[in-house]
Amino acid sequence: MSFPVSQTLELTNTDFEKISQLVYNQCGIHLSEGKRELVKARLGKRMRSGSFRSFRDYYHHVIEDASGEELVFLLDSISTNFTFFFREPKHFQYLQKEFLPEWTDPKKNRGGKLRLWSAGCSSGEEPYSLAMSLLEAIGARSHWEISILATDLSTKVLQAAEAGIFPKEKVQSIPPDQMKKYFLKGEDQWKDYVKVKDFVRQRIQFKRLNLMEPFSFQESFDCIFCRNVMIYFDKKTQADLVGRFHVCLKRGGFLVIGHSESLTGIHHPFTYVKPTVYKKD
Repeated sequence: MSFPVSQTLELTNTDFEKISQLVYNQCGIHLSEGKRELVKARLGKRMRSGSFRSFRDYYHHVIEDASGEELVFLLDSISTNFTFFFREPKHFQYLQKEFLPEWTDPKKNRGGKLRLWSAGCSSGEEPYSLAMSLLEAIGARSHWEISILATDLSTKVLQAAEAGIFPKEKVQSIPPDQMKKYFLKGEDQWKDYVKVKDFVRQRIQFKRLNLMEPFSFQESFDCIFCRNVMIYFDKKTQADLVGRFHVCLKRGGFLVIGHSESLTGIHHPFTYVKPTVYKKD
């Protein structure tokens, strides 16, 4: 008779500290003591399938795996991926009503291209919401080229995001006219799903990226959305990341963070615009 890993394997203080430090060093996520059961549960399936005798054995397997594949699996398992379409809608309203009119003003001579970054895109709802918001608002400025980079630490959610297929309950809040414009209805075995249309998906590039690693972008961004990601980081990591975001933005560009986040208390080079919105002067 088999038992769940939580009943057969103990996650000792030492094991938890080592795994937590590894996760922190690799991707900046701070795992407090309150996350102990989460770590134990998230790694449970892998512990069973790999027949590891202890978390200590698993930890050594991860750090000794020269391919790095097990480390990717570990980080996939630990990172939280919760999102939905048009989450925190005031940000999309800001994008349409304030950012876009200013950025596409002919007097600014911006070059006819909008380049955005969804950092921590999870299963894709945010970058697709960004694309739809821009397409809805751009109107007569349709000659503008929209390009969105969507990145996440988790390879698993990126695969789902790139497919652009969502259960119908995920899109219930989207108005019917936008559903018709931007989604295809599934048929037969896909009748309970919808798929983002190709002309939207083609504007988004999905890519695995660890925010703790050096950035090597060839072009700067006009706007960066990094929402509900930094809440998992300590102040030092937040300050470092925000500084690197500043470097990646064009002058006059914007950084948008989550409503549960703030840059208060950390040193940064941005100018405050409004709650959760910051500008590079």
